[in-house]
Amino acid sequence: MLLYLSILITDFILADQIILGAILFIMLIFFVIGKPRYDIVAIFGLIAATLFGLVPGEEAFRGFAHPAVITIAAVLILSRGLINAGVVDIVSNRLETLGSNITLQTAAITTLVAVCSAFMNNVGAVALLMPVAIQLARKYDRPPSMLLMPLAFGSLLGGLITLIGTPPNIIVAGFRETANASPFGMLDFAWVGIPVAIGGILFITFFSRFLVPRREGQTSREDVFHIEDYTTEVRVPADSKLAGLNLEEFKHQKDREVVIAGIIRDKHRILSPSRNEKIEAGDTLIVEAGTEDLERFLLQNGLELKGTQKMGEAHFGSDIVRMVETVIMPDSVLESKTVREMDLRWRYGVNLLAVARKGKRINERLAKIRFQAGDMLLLQIQKGNLHDTFQQLNLVMLNEREIFLSKKRNLLGAMAIFALAVGLSTFNLMRIEIALAGAAATFALFRFVKLRELYQSVDWPIVVFLGAIIPVAEALEPTGTADLISSLLLDQSDRMAPFMIVGSVLITTMLLANLVNKVSAVLMAPIAINMAQQLDVSADPLLMAVAIGATCAFLTPLGHQSNILVLGPGGYDFTDYWKLGLPLSIIVILISVPAILWAWPF
Repeated sequence: MLLYLSILITDFILADQIILGAILFIMLIFFVIGKPRYDIVAIFGLIAATLFGLVPGEEAFRGFAHPAVITIAAVLILSRGLINAGVVDIVSNRLETLGSNITLQTAAITTLVAVCSAFMNNVGAVALLMPVAIQLARKYDRPPSMLLMPLAFGSLLGGLITLIGTPPNIIVAGFRETANASPFGMLDFAWVGIPVAIGGILFITFFSRFLVPRREGQTSREDVFHIEDYTTEVRVPADSKLAGLNLEEFKHQKDREVVIAGIIRDKHRILSPSRNEKIEAGDTLIVEAGTEDLERFLLQNGLELKGTQKMGEAHFGSDIVRMVETVIMPDSVLESKTVREMDLRWRYGVNLLAVARKGKRINERLAKIRFQAGDMLLLQIQKGNLHDTFQQLNLVMLNEREIFLSKKRNLLGAMAIFALAVGLSTFNLMRIEIALAGAAATFALFRFVKLRELYQSVDWPIVVFLGAIIPVAEALEPTGTADLISSLLLDQSDRMAPFMIVGSVLITTMLLANLVNKVSAVLMAPIAINMAQQLDVSADPLLMAVAIGATCAFLTPLGHQSNILVLGPGGYDFTDYWKLGLPLSIIVILISVPAILWAWPF
């Protein structure tokens, strides 16, 4: 009887392992494909794990109350507050005085973004400094590709230094606490993070110019978009079909491939005209269209081409209307949408003039282009709408940045509140999630972050993803799945030295992170804890290896949102990243493994 029960229990455990393994494998496939979005995949994965009894129903959504989720949300809010206060602007303005030396420029931009990323969201740090790097490159007639990949990689290296520097650190600290130990402190990561960051920055500084591809012909906006080839003036005769129509009515015509960017009437320019603006006989329309679309537009509407000389950027801007170069952030509402689906002109007051991908203008009809993260857009927009529209659409402006000159008390106040929260958590006077959530609330109280920005600054897909995936990852332990995977990784452990065990965890996590960065730390942390239990050693060195590996994803643009963000402006191809990323990954491994074993011995 006992034998029969033991067989049933064994079969039940194995069934759980197979089911959970299948769920995780299917989720990983969808994560790699990128559709549907990762947070939706995580929710369905959680529901499946609950239906099969792998996650108790009453505990299905406890992940949303996990300290890691609260901490990450608070860090994003605090990052927005520090940006609003102008903390980084003070330092970044100094970069213009560096001169033309590319080595000095690379060292400065990489070090600055690393320092910023240690204390704020690293994607936010890249978004903040990317326009500065582009201006610096163009000022000395260099392609932005020379500085943008070092910028992205520097942000990842800086995130290794503190607990709040990058989400994997926060996630790993949370799993350490679930293993009946205190979570890692604010500066516990610095023992490994600082030497890795220094070594990585030095390597990037002296070798990136030989390994990062030079994308010639992208030293200016004109080189990328060639706007003068697609813009011209057309005259509206009295017998034209457009005479008497307003732009709202024109919106429903078939000529959706033609952008009316302005109207010239009695020598007065009306740029980015409103939907109620009526087209009158004798008007000159400033239009942006391809050659075929322009010819069809002229014939169908009885319009006249006004001269043969095409127009340039100067015709699209004024004191009120501005033409801006932007890049789509990861998780923007524009991703996978077309301009027609988003109805940019009428919902947001934005004229889309051109789209570039990997540094080259897309010549396909604008209405048919599906936007991707990292795409560069050339927009015509009223200056008063810039801030709100960019926040709603999650865009980064690549033109010369308008520096936000904050009041001195705001700057000092924001830094003081942030420093107090960091200090309280560093000296274990308050839990990290409580200290940072309190600081975020204080930022809102003193208007360092507006109430609307408070919620807009939180990356909700990340919050939903973590809240859903954490219970699934925690099920690895009770179902025995973590034990099974650990056994496979430790099959030769009796002949493996400690540095080989740490190195294997680090390299496995690093490879996984380059494919599905968001899930690597969540999946590998419980496996690392289980490996430590099987070896009867401290889990700390293996958890540190997971944190380093999950952050240092340099081989592909999929490795991190910072990598995706510079893909378009840098004009990079998918295969460009490993040329600098592979030797940098080797440098990270060679420095971090002995540093981990020195600071966190078995």
